[in-house]
Amino acid sequence: MAVPRGPAAAAASAEGGQAKLTHPGKAILAGGIAGGIEICITFPTEYVKTQLQLDERANPPRYKSIGHCVRLTIQDHGVKGLYRGLSSLLYGSIPKSAVRFGMFEFLSNYAKDSRGKLDNKRSLLCGLGAGVAEAVVVVCPMETIKVKFIHDQSSLNPKYKGFFHGVREIVREQGLRGTYQGLTATVLKQGSNQAIRFFVMTSLRNWYLGDSHRKMNPFITAAFGATAGAASVFGNTPLDVIKTRMQGLEAHKYKNTLDCAYQILKNEGPLAFYKGTIPRLGRVCMDVAIVFVIYDEVVKILNKVWKTD
Repeated sequence: MAVPRGPAAAAASAEGGQAKLTHPGKAILAGGIAGGIEICITFPTEYVKTQLQLDERANPPRYKSIGHCVRLTIQDHGVKGLYRGLSSLLYGSIPKSAVRFGMFEFLSNYAKDSRGKLDNKRSLLCGLGAGVAEAVVVVCPMETIKVKFIHDQSSLNPKYKGFFHGVREIVREQGLRGTYQGLTATVLKQGSNQAIRFFVMTSLRNWYLGDSHRKMNPFITAAFGATAGAASVFGNTPLDVIKTRMQGLEAHKYKNTLDCAYQILKNEGPLAFYKGTIPRLGRVCMDVAIVFVIYDEVVKILNKVWKTD
């Protein structure tokens, strides 16, 4: 999960109060670098969150808590078990962040006013567009593969030997359609994710910067990013749970996204829509804070060596 910034462009004040636009090419490169570094740091929390969301009450549940899930995983597979599925998410995280940042900067460059400032409402729409783009192009197939890998590990006889073997088996058995399970839920999740994060982040940046020549520093950027990440977690975790179920190895039980939501509500109650909230909260807050900071710093470096004005 990483978040874009309405940012490098909208937030960085330039001479004479004119905000400097960020070239989409720089946004793509900086976003990819930031996404790759971030996922290597935060993946264990993503692993635990996914396991808790896949752990259905009717089975009965295997995990009693976050700590219990971590202990069992290490006990059964060692510490490296917490990184099962990392390759699929890493391969996806770099292009995902690149598409997200590139699309956001592309849209926001058209949405900014004459002073180069992006207002809160337009940032929400640009974030929505970036989220939908990354969902269709990258997130849905890569998340489906990641969830299948993690779910496969909890089976008595795991069948996927590695990333490429797993992808080959999924495509062989289910075709390309097998990597696009839960597309509707993924589009809803990613679109709302980025809409919320962009809106909160841009609102906080605009409030902090005001009309002054104040500059953003990494600590402020991290704090605002973590806040935006937390807002998106509480705002769309139900969609994340539905998406995870639709992409798991037992997705065949559900007719469609609405049927999945209905069955979760009927069989497990409304609280089931917030399974994995705590580990997701920890991961997303770190994710958004780290990505925003790295993205800002990489853009600063690129602005010095890559002249696009």
